[in-house]
Amino acid sequence: MVLFRRHAVILISLLAFRADSVRADEPRFIDHSLIVAPDYPCTWPHPAFPVFLIHHVRTIGPESVYNIDTLQIDGNTGTQLDVPPHSVVRPELKRPKSGPFGNSFTDVIEPWQFCGEACVVDIRDLLDQAPKGMSPLVKRAHVMRFEKKHRAVGPGDVVLFRSDYSDKYYRPLPEGHRFIADILNRKAPGYPDPDPDCMEYLASRKVMILGTDSASMGPLPTLAEPTHYAGLKYGMVWTESGTAYGKLPPTGAFYCTLGPRHKKGQYGEIRAFSIVDKELSPRLIRASRAKRAIELSPVLEQGMPISNPGALPGRHRQPYLKVDFQYAETLDLYNHLHLMDGQSGTSLVPPAYALPKAGQDVTYSPTARGWLQAYESKYGPRGTSDMTTERVPLSWTCGNARVIDVRSLGGTLKPDQLPDSPEITAEHIKAAERQHGSLAPGDIVIFRTGHIDEHYRAAPNELGMWSDPLAGKSEGWPAPGPDAIVYLKSKGIRCVATDAPDLGGVNQRRAAMTYWALGSREMVGVEFLHNVGAIPTEGNPYFLFAALKIRDCHGGPGRAIVLY
Repeated sequence: MVLFRRHAVILISLLAFRADSVRADEPRFIDHSLIVAPDYPCTWPHPAFPVFLIHHVRTIGPESVYNIDTLQIDGNTGTQLDVPPHSVVRPELKRPKSGPFGNSFTDVIEPWQFCGEACVVDIRDLLDQAPKGMSPLVKRAHVMRFEKKHRAVGPGDVVLFRSDYSDKYYRPLPEGHRFIADILNRKAPGYPDPDPDCMEYLASRKVMILGTDSASMGPLPTLAEPTHYAGLKYGMVWTESGTAYGKLPPTGAFYCTLGPRHKKGQYGEIRAFSIVDKELSPRLIRASRAKRAIELSPVLEQGMPISNPGALPGRHRQPYLKVDFQYAETLDLYNHLHLMDGQSGTSLVPPAYALPKAGQDVTYSPTARGWLQAYESKYGPRGTSDMTTERVPLSWTCGNARVIDVRSLGGTLKPDQLPDSPEITAEHIKAAERQHGSLAPGDIVIFRTGHIDEHYRAAPNELGMWSDPLAGKSEGWPAPGPDAIVYLKSKGIRCVATDAPDLGGVNQRRAAMTYWALGSREMVGVEFLHNVGAIPTEGNPYFLFAALKIRDCHGGPGRAIVLY
């Protein structure tokens, strides 16, 4: 009996050690994003604002090898980013609130401004300390209190207001009504927020990025817009609905906020996180302070070839659509949501994209069954996974960038071989290692194909992106086969990225095997990058990507940058 118990303890301990376990010597990643799900208070509770929706439009089975989602989401969903045009009017309109930052939408903010050193201003003494329907006010004195205890804030700092509000009140509905709705209904005290004078003080310190764990940066009921304008007129950006600020030291952590690069977004849904590490954090903070940052995500705009049109009629993914609602006369702008495929633009490929859940009864089409039989005879069981987007550790999609240039593979296929993509093999990777050094565990391997840089064009010049390669009218983009994935796993690689539309390529059989190899080895992909050629070969470039924290999502839009 004792022996049985001992073995049981050992077994439980082994089961508890998941792939996302962190060794003591690894950087600590802290997620500051709220879960986005229909049963949470993740959208603003106003009748003009559409609710968040996720549609599982295809599941693994006879019709699809993959789990495919469609998202309905607006920029005020979950953890979010505000940028100047949210309150600052475009200068060309010549209105009272027109200013030089009125055109600083989410797609044009420089990537260095999304990052910095976290300075956590503790305002927990303000939590719930106001009448119902009103917000306790964060004054400049609270920032000065922080400065007296720690140090002065300044350029390159991210001032985070920590009240623990979201930690306490962001709950599933109906309990979650306390997060915002109960305040608007004057049933509960408001969340703490800075007053306009506090914003003026931060601007005098040249702070350009803030964050709050309150639902908004605007105090209720009357100071929301004055506070927003007071900071945004200086070009500030900030995180709203952050969380877990209590896990950070007062100073020294690297903070980052990334979200889909929507065209002309006056706000946007994001993923916010921090890195705590005695070597990595200072390195990234230095890079962001020096503005050494590279944008890797193309702009998302309706009419651009963002979504897979399918190789056959009826097999297309959800087109990327911007839906306007609630016109803001003072800004001459509409609010808007996006209806899009779960893998729109720069996005994540989690294991659950191609793997069914444990115990799920899967019946593939006869063709796909043949692919699976061939795959398993060579590479072993396909396996199962419940690792959807929100379960993928942030540390998996951040790491030292290793660019492998595979542009030489373009033009290597003959016309009678199409539709197909040149295969990136293990030998191509080994050749790059011989030239540039061995891959190290945790590196982010980025395949440079040049495809999106060349073919991401608006109609009528969009066919080279997806349609012509899928139809066999032109060669597909280079894509890794399963052998390459198996080799990368042997090198300790967890994340594989590409500046092509996807990692599978246009050969559907090989694509399925590539995604099965990724998923079964608990690896992830990041697809749809551009500008990879701008990543320097020197300077120790570091890749940062984070997908939106959407529950049960099998894709996950996001944004990728490099600091060096």
